[in-house]
Amino acid sequence: MIKRLSLFFILILITQKSFCWGFYAHRMINQYAVFLLPPEMMALYKPQIAFISEHAVDPDKRRYAIPEEGPRHYIDIDYYGKYPYPELPRKWKDAVAKFSEDTLNTYGIVPWWLQTMLYRLTTAFKEKNQAKILKYSAEIGHYIADAHVPLHACSNHNGQYSDQKGIHGFWESRIPELLAEKEWDFFIGKAEYIKDPADFIWKRVLESAAAADTVLQFEKELSKKFPGDQKYSFEERNGTTIRQYSSAFSIAYNTMLKGMVERRMQQSIYAIAGFWYTAWVNAGQPDLKNLEYKTFTEEELREFEALNNSWRNAAIKGREHETPSP
Repeated sequence: MIKRLSLFFILILITQKSFCWGFYAHRMINQYAVFLLPPEMMALYKPQIAFISEHAVDPDKRRYAIPEEGPRHYIDIDYYGKYPYPELPRKWKDAVAKFSEDTLNTYGIVPWWLQTMLYRLTTAFKEKNQAKILKYSAEIGHYIADAHVPLHACSNHNGQYSDQKGIHGFWESRIPELLAEKEWDFFIGKAEYIKDPADFIWKRVLESAAAADTVLQFEKELSKKFPGDQKYSFEERNGTTIRQYSSAFSIAYNTMLKGMVERRMQQSIYAIAGFWYTAWVNAGQPDLKNLEYKTFTEEELREFEALNNSWRNAAIKGREHETPSP
């Protein structure tokens, strides 16, 4: 059932005329994370690698279905003062007490939401529920990867305040699509147990926040050296001609960043595998070869279908924290 369902969604993705350009990187990150797992976990994850990689994009699709989804992908941490933002409590209850839940949701909750997802995944392992293990593994991978994107930790998330609209998709989509398969290395060792997941993810968020200024500044500086007809190009994509950052500009920008995008993808892969492994260990390391529940419920199948329908036909609910490159 799961294999047939995975094939169904792969075909949907292939036949779509357009989709969020960040899908490519999210799928790749989840896919490579599988290869960092120990053999005991590979017994489940490797046969289901297509599902885990394709469903890495479900949280982005959910942004077209429910308004509560958007804040789970980012945190405008600069709203809370200056780096390293000591005024923002790291514990959810303390942060709610100080700023209110409405404020936190307005400016993003990704570091806290990741802890909720880790709890759900751990519970799925304890219950030996194969369907939920796969679903939550795929989805937590998306949120972890988002936390590693500098512009997911910055209020100027798409360059909208600095005349750089489109930079979000440029950094996290265009550059990986151009360079990841040809030049980057994602075989980076083995998953390790994360003793303090909350502290781990907050450190990664702070790294993202610290890098945001560089992401914006370097694009500004490089743009001064590229005339408009060299900065952009027209390319064919899924039967449609689109205006895109040129290969020359993209490669020059990646060089200026000294491999930042590759490093953050590598760190995302390592973190995802670590969170999967940590959830499994905390659940008592259940045997994943013979799990009790092997199929999705009718309700879960309807949810997958609804996500795709919303993504294809509805407008995004809430802010567009990432948009296609121009």
